[in-house]
This record gives sequence, structure tokens and C-alpha cells, in this order.
Amino acid sequence: MTQISAKLVKELRDRTGLGMMECKKALQETDGDVEMAIDNLRKSGQAKAAKKAGNIAADGAIIIAQKDGKALMLEVNCQTDFVAKDANFTAFAEKVAEIALENNTTDVAALADMPYGDGQTVEEARVTLVQKIGENIQVRRAETIEGANLASYRHGLRIGVVVSYEGGNEETGKSLAMHIAAFNPVAIDDTDVPADILAREKDIIEAKARESGKPDNIVEKMIEGGLRKYLEEVTLLRQQYVMDNDKKVGDVLKADGVKVLSFKRLEVGEGIEKKQEDFAAEVAAAQAAAK
Repeated sequence: MTQISAKLVKELRDRTGLGMMECKKALQETDGDVEMAIDNLRKSGQAKAAKKAGNIAADGAIIIAQKDGKALMLEVNCQTDFVAKDANFTAFAEKVAEIALENNTTDVAALADMPYGDGQTVEEARVTLVQKIGENIQVRRAETIEGANLASYRHGLRIGVVVSYEGGNEETGKSLAMHIAAFNPVAIDDTDVPADILAREKDIIEAKARESGKPDNIVEKMIEGGLRKYLEEVTLLRQQYVMDNDKKVGDVLKADGVKVLSFKRLEVGEGIEKKQEDFAAEVAAAQAAAK
């Protein structure tokens, strides 16, 4: 068996980020061939990644990349907020966002096959990161928005917003993005609310109104009032402005000569059912298994 030097182990460790003993073992299996060891570790990493793939990844980060009048928001998921703050995870997510922006794609399947660097595709880099960190990591979705004036805002790691607007200045745009992050509107104004969302809300309001047993004419007024209140809550221009609760967003923008053209908001884990841990049950199960 070839004697494996500390220098070789360090080189492999620097290039893969794996533990010293795992690197030494990989080098022993390849008689000191670093490139072959990396290939083998990638293969074993794919196996480990496959085992992790069933784990729910509902944490993570929203990354915003912006260039030449175009912005891209990318959601990359992991299993814990601890990993979401890890420098290796962040570096991977930021690089993938830049790759998606440069290639003008929001198709995460196509993105997976794109060059990442160091002879790897994005997918191969993801698998390597899963092996290194030990959690399921997934590139979940991407959204783009274009415009002459773009403002972006990220609230911590979990919420990202980009707004396209006319008029005003950078401060106006930043305040708008912050408002959208906080109040989560579904549309700019009444006409932009998706018909299916509005119909579903009307059904709910009507069902509650009819339960009151009041006459039909009163029920109709209750439905109208309920829909009006709903639109005030979910349309950007009707919402109370986060910077001044005495004013509506629409009134503030009108006074400043600002028009919102479009916006997008992403929040980590939207639509993902996160596993609820029952630690007491886990401890009991572990104790039972140990007997």
C-alpha cells in the first residue's frame, strides 16, 4: 500500500472539505491518486445524497442576484437554520443564483446540468455539499423580474423581495420592498388579484354570512363588506403603509409620483410541510431500543 503523506491528505481535504480520516482512507484506496479519490468521493457522495433526499428540507435561504436591469431570486433549501447560516451553504447558494442569472433561467432542472466550476455541474456540486454537510440540500425554485428601476430587500435569510417601479428614487424602492416583505400582498391592486383566489375567498365569506341566518339582502351586504376588507388586506395599494400606518400605500405612491409595475416575494419553505419533531417520543423510542 502506498504511503499517504500529510500533504496529500491536506490537498484532498482542502479540495473537498471532508474530514482528515475520510480523505486519508480515500487516498489509500486509490494509491495516492487525488483525482481518482475525488471521483470516488463524488460517487459515494451521490449515495449519501440519495439517502438524505427523503429528509424534509424546509429551511434554507433566499438569494437575490441582480445585473443589468434584471434580478433573480433563488430558494435553496436545507433541513436546519444552522446549516442555512453555514458559509459553505451560502457560497453554494450565491454561486448557483449567479449561474441562473447569467444563463437567464428559472428552470431548476436545466440549472442542475449547468457548469458550476472545478469540473462539476451544479448537481454534482450540490451532491458534494450534501456529503460534506450531512443534510438534504435542494435548489427549489427561481423567479426573475426585469425593469429600469429595481429595488430588492432581503429580510434575514428567509424572505426576499424585488420590486419594479417608475418614479421616486432608490429610497422609495427600498421602502416598497420592505413593505412587501412585511405585509405580503398578493397583488398590486384589485384587478390583479387572481380570479381563483378571489372566488375562493368569496365562497368562505358567503358561507360564514349565511350561517348568521340573516335575510338575503343583509347577507349580500356582509359579503360585499367581507370582500372589501379582504382586498384591503391583500392588495398592495390598499394596505396601510409600513412606514406610516396612518396612510395607504396607494396614497403615498400617488403623492410621490410612483407607480409599481410588478413585484415578487419569496419566503423559505412556502408550501412545504415541515416535520414536527416529538423529542419525548424519540427519547422513549431510543430507551426502548437500548433495552
